[in-house]
Amino acid sequence: MKPFEGKALSWNLSDRVIELAMHVPPANEIGTAMLAELDQFHLALQAASAEASVLIIHSQLKAGFSAGGDLREMYIRMKESTPTEISMGIRESLTRSHARLNAIDDSPLVTIAAVHGVCFGGGFELALTCDLIVADEMARFCFPELRLGLIPGGGGIPRLKRDTRNGIVRDLLLTGRSISAHKALAAGIVSEVTAEGGALELARSMAAQIKRLEVAARIAAKRLIKPIPHDELHREIEIFSQLFCQPAVVEGLRKFVKSASLLPYLP
Repeated sequence: MKPFEGKALSWNLSDRVIELAMHVPPANEIGTAMLAELDQFHLALQAASAEASVLIIHSQLKAGFSAGGDLREMYIRMKESTPTEISMGIRESLTRSHARLNAIDDSPLVTIAAVHGVCFGGGFELALTCDLIVADEMARFCFPELRLGLIPGGGGIPRLKRDTRNGIVRDLLLTGRSISAHKALAAGIVSEVTAEGGALELARSMAAQIKRLEVAARIAAKRLIKPIPHDELHREIEIFSQLFCQPAVVEGLRKFVKSASLLPYLP
C-alpha cells in the first residue's frame, strides 16, 4: 500500500498496521470529498489485505472523531434538486455508503476505531463498523438524526443492535442525547477508555498484540462473531429514503444550516 494524503483522508501502512486518518475541518463532516476518498481507500485496502493485520481509524482534528454527515452540503443539494431527483439520489447515495462501510466491517483485518471528542451520527456509524472501539475519557457518542426527522442511514442501528443491548440502542436513537465514553464502555460499545488524548496510542498498543495472532484463526474468529446484518441494513435504506423526502427534513436541515452556534449538532 502506497501512502496517500488527500483532502479528507490520509493513510499509510507500516509494520502490518494501516492507519487511516480523517482531517476535514471543522469536525470531519462526511461529505463528497471524504466519500470519494473512501472509495479509493476501499480499493487500497483490498490490495493490502495480504500484507496487513490491523486497520486503525482515527482523527487528526482536536474537535473529535467525526460529527457525522455534511448537513450543509446535503441541504444545498436538496434545494437544488427536484423531489424525483432527491428520491433517486438518496437511495443511490445510501447504497454506495453502505458498500463502503460494509467493506470495512467485513475486512479480514482487525479494525480499531480510536475515538476522541465528538463521535456523532455518520461518524459513530463509521466507528461501529470496526471490531473494536477505544476512546479517550472526553469522547461523546450520539445519534442526533431524529432531531432532523430522520433515522441513522449508515447502518448505525443494525450494527449497534448486533453489538450491544436494546436499552442503550433505544436510548441513543429515541432521545438523541449523547453519552460519555464511560457510559459507552459500560454498555459494551467501547472496549477500553483511556486518558484524554490517549486513544490512538492505546489502539497502536493493541495492534502490536494483534499482529502476533495466527492469521487464519484471526479471520475465522472474526467471521464467527461478527456477522453483517444485511437484512436490517436494506430495511434501513428503505425507511431513510421514505423519511428523507418529508418537509420536516428540509426544515430540520435549514435550521441547522442557519444556526449561529459553532456546534449546532450538539445536544
